[in-house]
Amino acid sequence: MGRVVVTGMGIISAIGNNLDENYLSLHQGKSGIDKAIHFESVYTASLPFGEVKLSNEELKKSLNLLGEKGYTRTSLLSIKAFEEAIQAAGLTAEDLSSFDTCLISASTVGGMCLTDQLYEDANMQSEGSEYLDAYGCAAHTIQLIERFGIRGFTDTINTACSSSANSIMLGARLIQAGRAKRVIVGGVDCLAKYTVNGFNALKILSESPSKPFDENRDGLNLGEAAAYLVLEAEEITFGKKIYACVAGYGNANDAHHPSAMSDDAVGAIASMRQALTSAGIGPEQIGYINAHGTGTPNNDQVELEGIKNIFGTKLPPYNSTKAYTGHTLGAAGAVEAIFSILFLNHGEICAGLNVEIPLDANFPPSSSLRENVKLDYVLSNSFGFGGNCTSLVLGKYL
Repeated sequence: MGRVVVTGMGIISAIGNNLDENYLSLHQGKSGIDKAIHFESVYTASLPFGEVKLSNEELKKSLNLLGEKGYTRTSLLSIKAFEEAIQAAGLTAEDLSSFDTCLISASTVGGMCLTDQLYEDANMQSEGSEYLDAYGCAAHTIQLIERFGIRGFTDTINTACSSSANSIMLGARLIQAGRAKRVIVGGVDCLAKYTVNGFNALKILSESPSKPFDENRDGLNLGEAAAYLVLEAEEITFGKKIYACVAGYGNANDAHHPSAMSDDAVGAIASMRQALTSAGIGPEQIGYINAHGTGTPNNDQVELEGIKNIFGTKLPPYNSTKAYTGHTLGAAGAVEAIFSILFLNHGEICAGLNVEIPLDANFPPSSSLRENVKLDYVLSNSFGFGGNCTSLVLGKYL
């Protein structure tokens, strides 16, 4: 069995409506954190968000869905990114309908982005809205299946903020096990009252742009995004552009707390170590770490301790791209995997934003754009509620 390679990528986030726009924002150090325009909440006046700049109507127009019923913002974002990914990979209708093609998507919010409408429907305060079939976590996946004629194995993962990293891991494993030749993986989440109110109750939302790995970090900014990657078995990709390979992965759970990581970073250390072992490389071969880096007091301290445990005093450049997009929850793992692959392909590392006083002065995050960097492997971390920790090793295709 050959390698698992990436032949297509698609993304929409607060810093761009497609792959090229996202790369340009990263290259220019341009954050998407700002006041929300489309999201309606009592907190939009006081909290910044990483909001996609397109309205639902603009998304529908771009997807030729004007007049169609039952599409939540979650579904619209997922279709937008999915279409870009499969077009980049050159997948045909025959490819998509093959039983050798699988789809593993991820989401935490799903159709619960329509919190008010869900309440009205559930309490029979409406006559039954167009969204009755759209509230579940897997609703967007079902709409992708129906729209693109997918007949192979499909699944929807919800392991909180590690969800789409786990979709990438599962997709790679299906290919390596010979269960599939091609798996489209990724995830989506949009801004929702459900999550904003929940994170606000945890007292971990910042009133300013987040400061990952800064001594004075005070919380995260919620964002929305969708990101998908086309994974294929190397032997079926003759003539195709290959962006990277999924070299390794690791998943562990520290089972410490419903919403916080253990202080001794058990899960984080285990997932990173497993990923390196799976890739068959040593820590010294990692050229960059795209950290989970939420900007919360607990996560950044624990993650940095875990990184130092693995890499010792020879830490590679690291930072968190959530300062650009906000924390996109179930989409974050796929978003940051795509960013990591962009860095591999362009030989650069984006500037880490908003760090004034590094959490550890001896090991500060990378804070300025680095160009002409030799990158063979990058490590991308995604850590979720309940201590579900996933790390991916993405490698340059040679």
